[in-house]
Amino acid sequence: MGPPTRQLIVKIHSRCNLSCDYCYMYESIDQSWRTRPTTMSPATITAVAARIREHARVHDLRDLQVVLHGGEPLLAGHAGLEAALAEIRAAFPAARFAMQTNGILIDERFLELFHRYGVRVGVSVDGDRAATDRHRRYANGRGSYDRIAAGIELLMRPENAPVYGGLLCTIDVRNDPGAVFDGLLAFRPPRVDLLLPHGNWTTPPPDHERPGAYGEWLIAVFERWYGRRPEPTRIRIFESIIARLFGLPSGTESIGGDEPGIVTIETDGTYEQSDALKTTAEGGPATGLDVTAHSLDDVLEHLAVAAPYLLSAQCRACPVVAVCGGGLRAHRFRADNGFDNPSVYCTDLFALISHIGRRVRADLIQAAAVDR
Repeated sequence: MGPPTRQLIVKIHSRCNLSCDYCYMYESIDQSWRTRPTTMSPATITAVAARIREHARVHDLRDLQVVLHGGEPLLAGHAGLEAALAEIRAAFPAARFAMQTNGILIDERFLELFHRYGVRVGVSVDGDRAATDRHRRYANGRGSYDRIAAGIELLMRPENAPVYGGLLCTIDVRNDPGAVFDGLLAFRPPRVDLLLPHGNWTTPPPDHERPGAYGEWLIAVFERWYGRRPEPTRIRIFESIIARLFGLPSGTESIGGDEPGIVTIETDGTYEQSDALKTTAEGGPATGLDVTAHSLDDVLEHLAVAAPYLLSAQCRACPVVAVCGGGLRAHRFRADNGFDNPSVYCTDLFALISHIGRRVRADLIQAAAVDR
């Protein structure tokens, strides 16, 4: 038996109240969401809770993060969310809850639930109004920035600091990096995740015809962030690269090549791999296992055999492989040879890692000279 899962993503609602044009859930090649229940049923939630209890007992767990996800998880409603939180908390009192939401539905009743169960809430927003409304729109084409900002402003109230987890921003290199950075910091987030838009060699990301464009964009943001030290807002991709430069664990599965140890449970109770694999093929993240018949250890053992984290020869020969780790697995996919490739963002990651390495080393050399 291998190590336990470190994070469980539970899809309590499979639909969304926005129609973002880059969404991996609804706009990618995998369309399995169409055949799944809209909301996770009480029976499935009970089965999920039982599997968590079983997993915690087998591994003597003292900690497990449970991320409530979607779709848009708040569409489950106040009663639905409370039922899921209560069931899981009763099964494993040490569960740490988190949630990723577009923030539109956050209200006082949800805030009370977040506080009662200790839910750390991350909100998806792409920076300022122009950047956010470029992609994060309603089905009628109307922008969502005002409603998202209103939800974040509720989290920004001092009394809600314990449940304000941070922001997730999907990068579009057409957006000015400085304006995006300033737009995100205006919400005073404790942490920011900068997400490369999902793509691969068969279905490339936007602007892939300009090699290095994402690296340049990220370097521009890094310089703004690194130059503000001490910076109260943490940016996970930058901190993860710095950690890997010193041989420390990464804080994200997209950097470092660590076995992710993450299991997703869909609204119908089926186990899946990373959501990003929905962009590779129909059924890309599927495992064929479910919570009714299979334990969490069953799915982890299945993934160790069926989806080992192997690197291409090009990656193994790369001087920054110990930091990059090949990048996100889904970004290495190509239809004719699977994942035996470097990341579609290889040029960008190499440039970003090299730049951060030079900046950090220069600072260390300067600090050492001052100490002498």
